[in-house]
Amino acid sequence: MFSRRNFLFQSILGTFGLSFNSCNAKTPNKSTSKMTTKPNSNFKPTVISTWNNGLSANEAAWKVIEVGGKAIDAVEAGVRVVEADPKTTSVGYGGFPDRDGNVTLDACIMDETGNCGSVCFLKHIKHPISVARKVMDNTPHVILAGQGALQFALEQGFEKENLLTPKAKAAWEKWKKESNYHPIINIENHDTIGLLAIDQNGDISGACTTSGLAFKMQGRVGDSPIIGAGLFVDNEVGGATATGMGEAVLKTLGSFLVVELMRQGKTPQEACEEAVMRIVKNQNYKDFQIGYLAIDKQGNYGAYCIHSGFDFAVYQGGKNQLIDSPSYVKS
Repeated sequence: MFSRRNFLFQSILGTFGLSFNSCNAKTPNKSTSKMTTKPNSNFKPTVISTWNNGLSANEAAWKVIEVGGKAIDAVEAGVRVVEADPKTTSVGYGGFPDRDGNVTLDACIMDETGNCGSVCFLKHIKHPISVARKVMDNTPHVILAGQGALQFALEQGFEKENLLTPKAKAAWEKWKKESNYHPIINIENHDTIGLLAIDQNGDISGACTTSGLAFKMQGRVGDSPIIGAGLFVDNEVGGATATGMGEAVLKTLGSFLVVELMRQGKTPQEACEEAVMRIVKNQNYKDFQIGYLAIDKQGNYGAYCIHSGFDFAVYQGGKNQLIDSPSYVKS
């Protein structure tokens, strides 16, 4: 039935010459595909990502970009590096658990056509970003959650693993003595890896993945797997991703806001600043961090955060560098 509806819908679009750009419009998306059109010279192939672990993520993503690969493949490859690193306690394998000792992961991915996929409250799978990619490519849905996401991942050939490392378990055991959460600015243990890329064809894609707030309540989901909150891409305009306290980002749909501000004519820097100010004006921002990262179609980028200390990695023009973001509150 789904295939028949798709056939009829596409026939109608062809008849009336309409275009369609939506997360729910699934189009074929083959991994490791190469460019077939001539690159536009008015942009710079770029990879940009949050925090210092973005340097290694950028390297992996750039290897895809430099050989003519698609941005969607690059962003997936990039964040997988961080997901597999047990030293990163806020993403993937090694991520700090919830208050019951379970490592639960959230991730989303979005390509240049508006297709997207997401998983949340996923256990036992090291690479939630690749499961999100499968949701995007192989299902009519956008989000799969919890046990359903795990079942789907296993059906797709992913291996079930124990993601709780000795380091993370020790931190959880220590936390249980008082069982109280007080965020410390930039040491909040929920620092998402968000990554955006422009490929040699000028197309933009993005990925976002996290283990979420350390010692969170069972079932808590933040902004990272929510399209429009933790990540948003509009190939006509640019892309944005968020990091920090997910609840604050969710309340403002921050990444969507940043991209729409760019559509209205703001630069990536101006858009990130405005998105942060929306939070500063309406929420008690003194005890948490939010950082936004954005890129436009030409490869111009911007970043802004509430408190100083947020940094981001940029790979552009053959150079991969770490940059400190400007902030609303100065240290």
